[in-house]
Amino acid sequence: MKIAITGASGFVGRHLARQLASEGHELVLLARGVDRRDPTAIDIPSARFVPAALCDPGAIEQAFAGCYAVAHCAGINREIGRQTFQTVHIAGTRNVVEAARRVGVKKIALMSFLRARPNCGSPYHESKWAAEEIIRNSGLDYTIVKAGMIYGRGDHMLDHLSHSLHTLPFFATVGFKEKPIRPLAIDDLVRILRAALVDARLNRQTVPVTGAEQLNLSEAARRVAGATSRRILILPAPVWFHFVLAQIFEFSMTIPLVAKAQVRILSEGVVEPATSCDPLPPDLTPTRRFTEEQIRQGLPEPGPFSLADLRCCASYGK
Repeated sequence: MKIAITGASGFVGRHLARQLASEGHELVLLARGVDRRDPTAIDIPSARFVPAALCDPGAIEQAFAGCYAVAHCAGINREIGRQTFQTVHIAGTRNVVEAARRVGVKKIALMSFLRARPNCGSPYHESKWAAEEIIRNSGLDYTIVKAGMIYGRGDHMLDHLSHSLHTLPFFATVGFKEKPIRPLAIDDLVRILRAALVDARLNRQTVPVTGAEQLNLSEAARRVAGATSRRILILPAPVWFHFVLAQIFEFSMTIPLVAKAQVRILSEGVVEPATSCDPLPPDLTPTRRFTEEQIRQGLPEPGPFSLADLRCCASYGK
């Protein structure tokens, strides 16, 4: 089966690509660039890499030609220059849908977010919801996957938590009263996306996907500390403190320790979908708990943050 993946060099896209490639599927990998944390992500046998941005409808249409299905995994959690929530999540999704229609793609699987919803005051949440509506009204068969907080090799959560612990042994709670999360293993998510794309399941459905275990982020940080053999001191902090830090990190870091959209996400919890969804079948329900064994499988190379993590020094590399 020939399948296209947008955002193929990103965390979800590259894990999905490797799984589908291992099964012998022909892949077209679309990405604006290559994630420097894993430049081998697009170097996959039986896959063709197309360096195309979502603002280029012609390139997208050409890439989708002959594809049975499209996994639309492209997305951002902060705005940089022309890469805004409007251009990537909304206009980009519209371009993906129009290209898919023109070349006869049969199925689109959209990666969305668990708490995406309209009229909530968060451009991230609202633009993700707008992308969902574009897909639902496209006239194409679709599956919308509303995922919670995802972890695994090359993610944001384990990568930044572990590097933080190697830099300073502190963790600040997001709010004096924490909201819970349900960490979702990337392997569980890929299994659901594969079922939608390859097995033609979850047709015209919007499904919520969260991990098997509920806990606070501070407990997750403790488990990461245990898996990395680091000590950790948990400190209570108000939500506004994290918004201030996020503003600083977005300005100074190539990949922010935390972005403003992520602070909003953590401040309201990542457990239940914000809108009505279709139930996930029992055989696709995630089963992996956030154990130290699971954590170790997804940890990056140990080490603290460095000057290479700063935007002004990014050219030096890690």
